[in-house]
Amino acid sequence: EVPTMAVEKVFVYNNTSIVQDEILAHRLGLIPIRADPRLFEYRNQGDEEGTEIDTLQFQLKIKCSRNPQAAKESSDPNELYFNHKVYSKHMTWVPLGNQTDLFPDADFRPVHDGILIALLRPGQEIDVLMHCVKGVGKDHAKFSPVATASYRLLPDITLLQPIEDEAAEMLQKCFSPGVIEIQNIKGKKVARVANARLDTFSREVFRHEGLKNLVRLARVRNHYIFSVESTGILPPDVLVSEAIKILMGKCQRFLNELDSVPME
Repeated sequence: EVPTMAVEKVFVYNNTSIVQDEILAHRLGLIPIRADPRLFEYRNQGDEEGTEIDTLQFQLKIKCSRNPQAAKESSDPNELYFNHKVYSKHMTWVPLGNQTDLFPDADFRPVHDGILIALLRPGQEIDVLMHCVKGVGKDHAKFSPVATASYRLLPDITLLQPIEDEAAEMLQKCFSPGVIEIQNIKGKKVARVANARLDTFSREVFRHEGLKNLVRLARVRNHYIFSVESTGILPPDVLVSEAIKILMGKCQRFLNELDSVPME
């Protein structure tokens, strides 16, 4: 429910590519836009025209043409044509109203420049205008600022007795890099747990008869590792803090409703 800005309306002035208008609009809607949603308001339902406080406007205007200097025997489209690949970098921000004054240092653009939108051939062109509005992923996936979110319990690895020399090297290979460290103590190679957090619970150690009874694998039941991968619209730390604020607001509203209910 953390809001973001995404393409909501696409005004197609010209599209002679093989990509249908509806598919093109869908692809444009899924491109993450680098714009802080906290700077904008939600657009009111029924408003056809956007304003500077609730809408970002982008234009995509590109035409493919032949390269007259290309070698005749060439079959590489990169040599034969100009602008035959339409990328997200071709989207340009068109300020609405006084947005130039409201956001003098703004750099509104797609998060990634290399997102492929369509392929063109000579004579084909795309000319569209896009309106980005504020929304949440609960309404449409294109507004979701998170690519992947997952959690796991913290691994707990215990060596039940000293493991040395060849056994130590074998033990190190059973785990992800960085989990097991080998120290040189009095001329012997001794294994120790360096960073259990890096472990992925592969259980490889239990395949070795000489090691499976020397190691105990467990999880710390009250320690969660929460991983959040952002689409790039907002940094992960901002996403988590904003999500917590939304959750706190929901809890507060629930408490207020409980207080407002008359007791019998």
